[in-house]
Amino acid sequence: MTRFRALCAAALLACAGGQALADDASHAANAEQFLKLAHADKLTVPVYAQVQQMFAQRFAESKAPEAKKAVLESYQAKANAALDRAVGWDKLKPDMVKLYTSNFSESELKDLIAFYQSPLGKKVMEKMPALTAQSAQLTQAKLETAVPEVNKLLGDMNKELEAK
Repeated sequence: MTRFRALCAAALLACAGGQALADDASHAANAEQFLKLAHADKLTVPVYAQVQQMFAQRFAESKAPEAKKAVLESYQAKANAALDRAVGWDKLKPDMVKLYTSNFSESELKDLIAFYQSPLGKKVMEKMPALTAQSAQLTQAKLETAVPEVNKLLGDMNKELEAK
């Protein structure tokens, strides 16, 4: 009878373990679906654009003739390949899935998915980049009024520290 109980317990643990794996897979699938709706695969687009701009600026500063533009394009392609190896979506996705599954329950991810599939969620996704940029501009403009005072405070602190 004890052996029977042990076998039942082992079978129960095996089933529970299989259910946990299924739950983990479902949780990860929901995280992936949310990341797709949130266009997380596009998070690094500004990085790529900034690197491309750096190369273009360096090319312009070098005053290279237009005939050497192929050199610029070649190096931009190599830079893109380097970025792909470091931060391509295939590199980021597993960590992003872990990040979202560790911060949101499966139920919460389902709610997020439902929201981003709704008309309001779609509008949020459409408007958020512009709102973020405008918010940064507003903050920067307000921050500029504090810069002189902060710089004065830094100078005052330096004077006080040097005096001691």
